[in-house]
Amino acid sequence: MSDWSAGYVADIGYTFGYYPELNPLRVKLAFLNNGLVCPEFGTACELGFGQGMSANIHAAASVTQWYGTDFNPSQAGFAQEVANAANTRAQLYDEAFSDFLQRTDLPEFDYIGLHGIWSWISEQNRTLIVEFIRRKLKVGGVLYISYNTLPGWAAFAPMRHLMTEHAEIIGSEGRGIISRIDDAIDFADKLLATNPLFSRANPLVGDRIKKLREQNRHYLAHEYFNRDWHPMHFATMAELLEPAKVQYACSAHYLDYIDAINLTPEQQVFLKEIPDPMFRESVRDFMVNQQFRRDYWVKGLRRISPLEQTEAIRLQRVVLTNHRPDIMLTMTGTLGEVTLNAAVYEPLLDLLADHKPRTLGEIERAVRGKGLQFSQVIQAVMVLTGAGHLSGVQQDAVSAKAKMQTDRLNAYLLNKARGGNDINLLASPVTGGGFVTGRFQQLFLLATKQGDSKASELALFVWQILQTQGQRISKDGHTLDTDDENLAELTAQAASFLEKYLPVLKALKIA
Repeated sequence: MSDWSAGYVADIGYTFGYYPELNPLRVKLAFLNNGLVCPEFGTACELGFGQGMSANIHAAASVTQWYGTDFNPSQAGFAQEVANAANTRAQLYDEAFSDFLQRTDLPEFDYIGLHGIWSWISEQNRTLIVEFIRRKLKVGGVLYISYNTLPGWAAFAPMRHLMTEHAEIIGSEGRGIISRIDDAIDFADKLLATNPLFSRANPLVGDRIKKLREQNRHYLAHEYFNRDWHPMHFATMAELLEPAKVQYACSAHYLDYIDAINLTPEQQVFLKEIPDPMFRESVRDFMVNQQFRRDYWVKGLRRISPLEQTEAIRLQRVVLTNHRPDIMLTMTGTLGEVTLNAAVYEPLLDLLADHKPRTLGEIERAVRGKGLQFSQVIQAVMVLTGAGHLSGVQQDAVSAKAKMQTDRLNAYLLNKARGGNDINLLASPVTGGGFVTGRFQQLFLLATKQGDSKASELALFVWQILQTQGQRISKDGHTLDTDDENLAELTAQAASFLEKYLPVLKALKIA
């Protein structure tokens, strides 16, 4: 391991993931739902941005000026290439936190975001991050931070440590990190097959090992095999952030607000009897066996009156981002799968099925005849947004300014899709964020931009791209061999794209 990596996995790139919680636009509804004052976001920074997809998408899809750093030069180089393609003026560096902290050309930020990185770095680097937040987060500014949490990781932590030890001691350095990860998983399986007391005391460890086998090795390398790996209690996080003068605001994960899918009635009553809100969060983590927290903190928490809260929530706009007939009225929470109340959700989804942005006030008025209260509308919007069916909508003037940037970024991403499926994302100036779009959907969209409109035309366009690279389609675990089979499958997928996905892409001003 090279010295500059400080124990962090650097010989394999991170995934090209996108994390919607990093979108500052999501803060507004979360804060208002909790009766908090939310700032406007003119400047933002992401620390440890990985391949930079979230930072670049948010820079392109808004008028916020974005900065960030990731110490891995390969990842920073790619992030800079994307920023240049979109011409967003995003300032993305390859500096360690210690160097980034010393820069004199950085503004104060309205928003600072970190996704996951906190759990994978040394105590020294965490101290540097806290100092950065103390110096550079504005009064009233918001911090988003996600991290591996105790008690959820308590049972698996010893096994993770053993697997990392195997990769470092038994694994061959020359074979590369992916081979060493596979060997460590094999070793863990063999260990569990001996029925050790550890697995008998922690029976779910075996299930987690099975899930590891199915996951992207690039993700596993960064998630599990760094030298530093520090899940922590919520109270410990609060204590560590105290020097930065930030206070816990609320969860960034909208589904956390829905007690009915996460807590039993007895647990809800028990929590309400705890007067201290911070201690209540710690107790709740035990109830749900929390493994990963996504939280907003704020420098100077301020509350608004119930009247101001209600008026502001009514002005928030949302848009349906999935095909209405495909949305199932089921939801999975800590308690398992639950069925949503059709009398509440069906009128709301039917109203939004045209993919036109509407305020919560407009939704309230439209469904009032169905006997729905505004509180039910708010909860339904939170649930559907948390499930990925709805997205917040930014102001039309902002969307209009951002569209030229998202057009450039999307053109770059669509061109990349011709050669592979690493980046399944496009940027929307409507939502100020990313939209997950598979490779074939991206290529179908590229075909429409070149004038094709029929399913057969879209299919032929994509098939010609695949043929030049010797690629075939896999369906139901089997590779389709003949041209006719591949074209037939692509035509069916293209027809589905035209019916289900293209209307959404148009509404989001991606198409």
